[in-house]
Amino acid sequence: MAEACQVARKQDLPPPGGYKPIPYKRLPARQLFSGYTMFAGFVGVTVFSSYLYYLTSKKISKQEIEMRSAKMAIYPMLLAERDREFLKQLRKNRDAEAELMRDVPGWEVGTYYGERVYKNIPPDTLVQPIFHEYYAHCNPTDWFQRAYIKLRS
Repeated sequence: MAEACQVARKQDLPPPGGYKPIPYKRLPARQLFSGYTMFAGFVGVTVFSSYLYYLTSKKISKQEIEMRSAKMAIYPMLLAERDREFLKQLRKNRDAEAELMRDVPGWEVGTYYGERVYKNIPPDTLVQPIFHEYYAHCNPTDWFQRAYIKLRS
């Protein structure tokens, strides 16, 4: 049994003639550009990027002019829409007052028991209501959003 376990083992040795030499000497990097070429390339890139900046700024200024013109063109319509919404809300307030006070005898809408509130101005003059009067008959969330608009911006 001892003879069966005896197997000829081969030892790992270097190849005949030895291993190849290991390269350990420093290899200097190839020089692709000289200092002059690098400077000329830098100047070229700078000129090219300046040209691209010029083209882009020209395009941006054209777009800014276009946007400014569009804003100036649409501004009167936005003002008209704002005024229209304002008058619609005043009409809603007047209708809500009429509905609310319909059972009160002697009550006229826009007056205090038939007496004008503002006596020193002509009767056809619009009196700007204060903030709370304007939003008196609105949804409370609309009032809150308008009253605290600074908190959200």
